[in-house]
Amino acid sequence: MADSRSPGAAAGSDPLRRRRSWAELLAGRVKRQKYDPERGQQLKSSAVRLLGRHQRLDDLLLEVEDPPGDRLCLSRLIDCDSDKACTDGSCSFIGSAFQDQALKLGVPVGILSARTVACSMKMVCEEPSHPVLLSTEQRKKLSSLLEFAQYLLAHSMFSRLSFCQEVWKAQNSLLLEAVWRLHVQRVVSLRELLESHPDMRAVVAWLFRNLRLLCQQIDTSCPYLDIARAVLSDFVELLVSQGFQENSDLRRVEETGTMSQVAAEVLQSMLSLALDALAGGLQEESSDHRVASCWLGALQALPCGGVSADALKRFLRHTLTQVLTHSPVLKASDAIQRQREWSFVRTHPLLTTLYRRLLVMLSPEESVGCLQEVLETREVNWQRVLSCVSTLVVCFPEALQLVQDWVARLMAHAFESYHLDSMVTAFLIVRQAAQEGPSVFPSYADWFKASFGSARGYHSCSKKALVFLFKFLSSLVPWEAPRYMQVHVLYPPLVPGKYRTLLTDYVALAKTRLADLKVSLENMGLYEHLSSSEDVTENQPHSQAAQDVEKALLVFEHTGKIPVPVMEASIFRRSYYLSHFLPALLTPRVPPSAPGSREALIEALKRADKVPQSLYAAYCQACSTAEKPPEGAALGMRAEPTQAEEPLGPLRVALRELRALMADPTQADVISAQMAVVSERLSAALGHGEDDSPHGRGTIQLNVLAPELQQQEQLVVDLLLSAFCQSLMVASSSAPPERQGPWAAFFVRTLCGPTLLPAVLTRLCQLLHHQGPRLSASHVLGLAALVVHLGEPGSALPEVEPGPLAPAGSLPVPRFLDSLLTCHTRESSLFCLRFCTAALSYALCRVSPQPCDSWHSCLSPGLVKKFQFLVFRFFSEARVPLPQEDAAGLPWGPLCLSPADWKMATLALWRQGHFQELLTGEFRLTFGDWLQLELEIQPGADALSDTERQDFHQWAIYEHYLPAPSASGGCDGDLQVACTVLVNVLMDFYQSSRSWNHLESSGWVPGGHTGSGDLLSRLQEMVFDLELEQGAATQGHFVFSVLRSRLQPLAGGADVATSLQRQQELLACRRLLLRLPPSILVGSLQAQQPTHPLCEDFFHLVNSELRNFSSQGGALTRDITVHFFRGLLTACAHSHDPLLTANLTLTGCQTKCPILLTSALAWWSSLEPVLQSRWRKRFQCPLPLELQRLQEAQQFASNFLAPGSTSPAPNPAWVSAAALHFAVKKVKTEGARWPKLDCEREELLVPLFFFSLMDLLSSHLTPNDTTDPPKAVNTCAEVLECLQRRRVDWLVLFQLTETDAGLGHLLLRLAPDQHTKLLPLAFYSLLSHFKDDTIIGEEAFLRVAVDMYLKLVQLFMDGETRAVSAPASRRLELQGQSSPQPGNPVQLITEARLFLLQLIPRCLKNGSSDMAELLAGREDWDPEVSSALLSRRRAVPDTDLYQEPRLF
Repeated sequence: MADSRSPGAAAGSDPLRRRRSWAELLAGRVKRQKYDPERGQQLKSSAVRLLGRHQRLDDLLLEVEDPPGDRLCLSRLIDCDSDKACTDGSCSFIGSAFQDQALKLGVPVGILSARTVACSMKMVCEEPSHPVLLSTEQRKKLSSLLEFAQYLLAHSMFSRLSFCQEVWKAQNSLLLEAVWRLHVQRVVSLRELLESHPDMRAVVAWLFRNLRLLCQQIDTSCPYLDIARAVLSDFVELLVSQGFQENSDLRRVEETGTMSQVAAEVLQSMLSLALDALAGGLQEESSDHRVASCWLGALQALPCGGVSADALKRFLRHTLTQVLTHSPVLKASDAIQRQREWSFVRTHPLLTTLYRRLLVMLSPEESVGCLQEVLETREVNWQRVLSCVSTLVVCFPEALQLVQDWVARLMAHAFESYHLDSMVTAFLIVRQAAQEGPSVFPSYADWFKASFGSARGYHSCSKKALVFLFKFLSSLVPWEAPRYMQVHVLYPPLVPGKYRTLLTDYVALAKTRLADLKVSLENMGLYEHLSSSEDVTENQPHSQAAQDVEKALLVFEHTGKIPVPVMEASIFRRSYYLSHFLPALLTPRVPPSAPGSREALIEALKRADKVPQSLYAAYCQACSTAEKPPEGAALGMRAEPTQAEEPLGPLRVALRELRALMADPTQADVISAQMAVVSERLSAALGHGEDDSPHGRGTIQLNVLAPELQQQEQLVVDLLLSAFCQSLMVASSSAPPERQGPWAAFFVRTLCGPTLLPAVLTRLCQLLHHQGPRLSASHVLGLAALVVHLGEPGSALPEVEPGPLAPAGSLPVPRFLDSLLTCHTRESSLFCLRFCTAALSYALCRVSPQPCDSWHSCLSPGLVKKFQFLVFRFFSEARVPLPQEDAAGLPWGPLCLSPADWKMATLALWRQGHFQELLTGEFRLTFGDWLQLELEIQPGADALSDTERQDFHQWAIYEHYLPAPSASGGCDGDLQVACTVLVNVLMDFYQSSRSWNHLESSGWVPGGHTGSGDLLSRLQEMVFDLELEQGAATQGHFVFSVLRSRLQPLAGGADVATSLQRQQELLACRRLLLRLPPSILVGSLQAQQPTHPLCEDFFHLVNSELRNFSSQGGALTRDITVHFFRGLLTACAHSHDPLLTANLTLTGCQTKCPILLTSALAWWSSLEPVLQSRWRKRFQCPLPLELQRLQEAQQFASNFLAPGSTSPAPNPAWVSAAALHFAVKKVKTEGARWPKLDCEREELLVPLFFFSLMDLLSSHLTPNDTTDPPKAVNTCAEVLECLQRRRVDWLVLFQLTETDAGLGHLLLRLAPDQHTKLLPLAFYSLLSHFKDDTIIGEEAFLRVAVDMYLKLVQLFMDGETRAVSAPASRRLELQGQSSPQPGNPVQLITEARLFLLQLIPRCLKNGSSDMAELLAGREDWDPEVSSALLSRRRAVPDTDLYQEPRLF
């Protein structure tokens, strides 16, 4: 301060001089003013305001000069890496500095320290690396800062209120974790901090935003997952405890309010966000779904230690109320119609988990009370209410009586005050609970009978009550499912005789509705289970009849009398009785030696005259001609050879001695020595030495279809395999497999020598694949154990190549052995089951004390999956949960098991607890695996009857895999997922069956001798159910998504293999589409436009795939065309305005998929009668306008070819041109002239020429008996001559692009891409028909001719012309007559080149456009033609320089 110059001068003259301190500035200010006591307070206030505006208050500490040595800064204090980090000494020094500075400034030390700490906290939170969490460095700095704040707080030098106010000034940069750490380290509690904010609305918004960000970040990839969860848990605890205090009014919302209101609003906003996310069906990867999952998980973690029991209960009731009332957009009619979709298994798992948590904390009684209160006082979301009811009855058995009592109260109130809402609520609750199954809640039929089937029913009090009931039931008819109407009709309310008309009117209405839904009461079974969640449809009577027969036989066995339902059906339901029940009862079979209950029931019905004589005679005749199944043949493997060849004698002796040692298999040293003897004598028997060294990765080549061995090799292998089986039986008679020692491993190691292993595998192929059903039980046990040991070396064995026709390449030995076991027939399935039982039991016995990996390593997953598949298929006992047995019950023994023993052994293994634990990962039978195995079954040789197979399919799909979680191989209750898997499997099946269906052996034919009809029927049923489930809500059918996912990977491949694979996929695609309901092609009606179906998916498939694959000359195949129009009729039948639906769809075809209309014209002769008949029968009105236009176009084509005058072509002209083109194709005469063409419009001639060109190309691309190339050329020539005579611009057809508007874009969608690419070939195939005067007169012709020639050359260089069989090329001599001469593409290019060289000089003399742009990049393709164009163009003066260009 020695310098007396002013600050301005100092700054201007010496910018590097020392800046004056704050104390010096204040001192100078004080000296210039006199002391005034009144101004003292103003000075303090000014100082406080100055401190409040200062952005880096910790810099003020730099002004402290005591001690004089080293100045301290707060930023250096919180730096954990600095040697000035927070210590008791530094804290006390800074505290002292704060006190001194506050004294000098005249401000409270608490305010100064609070503002300084707040500013430092803001600095810590700047530039965050995470939206709500601190980085490691920030966390360390904040911890040091808060320790210092704790010191200040402990010494009464820190103002919490001032700190909170300063913190909120920087709320935009404030991190949630930093706020939480203030609470955790007891600097400022969360409640105190939140309450200090002046704007409660801002607090709500800040908390909601940060909690949402926090929930988005909580996942497995979060670097600070534990901290994030702790932050969320503490905030939830605070909000619940503060928001639901005893005196808080949760329904009062004000602009400003208390902390309880802030907490309640935040909780409500977060729950609304989670519910919206669940309702929107978001993907699990989406941020909103993560928020919902995280927040609901945090709510389920309650109670917390800081929340009182009363506050928690109030919160739970409020949460349940909010869930039930959130977004109440559904009406009661929607609930009646859709509640089937809201069952427990179809509700989102997060929501059911939340329900369970809320219901557990509230108790079932309080939960029912809350439900009742909400339904009585609020507008509710019916989906949430009914899914909550499902959760209540499914998860809490004690809630059954509570719900029944609640329903009874609702029904009593409804009939007392004729309250319709109570009636609706009661019916919805009962139906929702009943659809969860009879084990959870009584069936709807039982409840309805109990409520209205007696004189004590709710409706029996008065006529008004009866009218009320039937009026209510009638109002339900348009919305409810058929099964409920069936219950009402079959178990009608008890009505006095004088009011019978009320019942008959309702029954008539219900039957009419059922008829509209194609559900017949006549075809219902005798023992129909009306409480099932599935609707009864027309395709069920046959399977239901078989069930009725079985139940009738059970009743007959117990009573000895004809069951009453059977007698009633023979009188009142004769249609079902004669058409379904009796044929199921009188199924032909081999008559048993002693008459059973079926024969007795048949005779009883015959005596009662309930069986028609003709039907009974046919049954007896069929039974008499039935044959018994053939007996088993001899064993396929000999224990001993018939001749004792000399080289095998020593080996046989050694093996016999080894078998004797098996009486005590624990003598490992003795057995090892004997195995060495066996190995030595084996080498002598084979005539060469065996190398026991590890094998390389060479591949063993086998022919599975016809495996062959040399005689000596077969004798040796048979002897070894027989010895192994016999030794195993001896060893097992004295010790279980786990105590037999390593002898089997030693033996198998001998069999795995590089020379012997191929012979062993070949012999196993013969035995297991070709002779399996004829093997004895001892052979099955021995070979099963051998397969287990062959799997133990695993990768040490070489892979096996099964043969060129096998569906897979080389296989590891375990997978190869598994592939030898097939399930095609009854015999092969039973053998496979026996073999799998033996192998799995042996493996489980040997490795049970060891980890699961050892068991998995020695078995192929396919073997385990086949066992699961066959157990499910053959044993209904395995389809229900069974008590698991301990390891002592493992089925293994040396006895020759009978069929009954095999069944017991299989079930014992299945029930074994340790075995079930091993069925994880790739060893679990998934839905796709089950489908693939089921497709291998030959229906004609199946062990299950048609009815049993259908029942098994129903169980497997709907009861087992559909509700099973995806982790267990199921579909998570998603029917669309199940359909997608089934479609993919069927597509693979169609391709494999087409590839190998010519083989005689079905072992390696995944479809050659099998049928997919049953599973295809299941798919049709599932697709129909899915359409009913989704309705108009879907924006595209899943089938097209599956097809796109399969075709997309093959889209970019240009090689032949990829092209063939793509064609194979398209064939399977077309085959599948033709077997699915035609409504899939047209799509469902839109919810916004009920008359406009969604066809875009099918249109896209046609335009991108089928147009190039299944079309010729502008028309799709007949089957896919007819299928589309069947789907159109179906869509019209479901539309409110069929005419408008048909017209809109066909109008859309004109612009989006015109090839469908040309296809209809191509097949009109067979399509029109069907359309006419079905339309008139269904709608009793003329055809829609767009179909009439197709009729008119077809009529125009017929009149055109007939003699006489012809009316003008109807619009659109291209449709009439297509009709005329297909009509001309059907004319047998060649060289016909059509003078009527001269009278037609130009709009018709150009598309007609295009169709003729496409037909010309088709005749050469796909030559067959129906194509006629000369006729195609003549047709093109006739149309071309007419175009040339009338001076119509036809060159535009050879310059079409995708960007063309109008006709050009449309025509490109009518032809395959290959045809349009080959247009240059068609152009030069018509050389002889180009007229000289026309060629010379048109400037554009040369440009088009040159362009076509260059493209033709490019096609030849790319190999595209190889697809053409023998295109008709024409030679043109401009000065002479032309004579057509057929040739190859090379000849055609030669003729085109000669034509151009003769044409160029003549055209350029009359002037032509510049060819440089046309030749750009293609000059070198034909230098002579390029030179002729460019040189002649330079020689011609440009006389039209200032004229406008002429465009064509």
